Amino acid sequence: MGEFETETKELFDAMVAYNKSNLLATVDKARKAGMDPLEIIGVLGTGMTEVGVRFERGKLFLPHVLSAADAMTAAVKVLEADLPVESASSKIASVVMGTVEGDVHDIGKSIVSTLLQCAGFDVHDLGRDVPTSKFINEIKNGCTMLGMSALMTTSMVVQREAIEKLKEEGLRDGVKVMVGGAPATQAWADKIGADGYGENANDAVQVALSLVKK
Repeated sequence: MGEFETETKELFDAMVAYNKSNLLATVDKARKAGMDPLEIIGVLGTGMTEVGVRFERGKLFLPHVLSAADAMTAAVKVLEADLPVESASSKIASVVMGTVEGDVHDIGKSIVSTLLQCAGFDVHDLGRDVPTSKFINEIKNGCTMLGMSALMTTSMVVQREAIEKLKEEGLRDGVKVMVGGAPATQAWADKIGADGYGENANDAVQVALSLVKK
């Protein structure tokens, strides 16, 4: 954890505790200690991922997850003033996000969307149970990256179908496609012709950043 080991632990614990006022106070403490704002956001993202894991395991419930998301949004808003001008004012790329049609799981995808916004992406989050046609429309309207989540093996096939649809529409070469979700793997991403795979929320952001540079 380096020189900010104490601050990192406090930030993570505050994020997992999903209390906004406590999190904001902890963020302020880390800022005053000289911790980099992007590093703070990264720790918050790790904590938010843990909140999602606890939700999936039944240890937390939807109101807790919503409280955590609200707290993180407020914290990121505070940190925006500390970000480099290029990070705050310009967008890296426009990405359309969504859970594929037939799947109503939303938490993990929402966490990734939040972290992508923090990283400087213009995010169009379509929510859950999203028809492939809606993804296509967003790409036609200017999005150059597509992130699709699937949390069930039965809905994974829609990720492949969406990529095939992009090819049919002549759009595939102009868009980077990322896939994720519990049953997804790097092997699956390779098999269906996706450009990237994120094992978790933080990994997904790093993959997105690397795809933009290609």
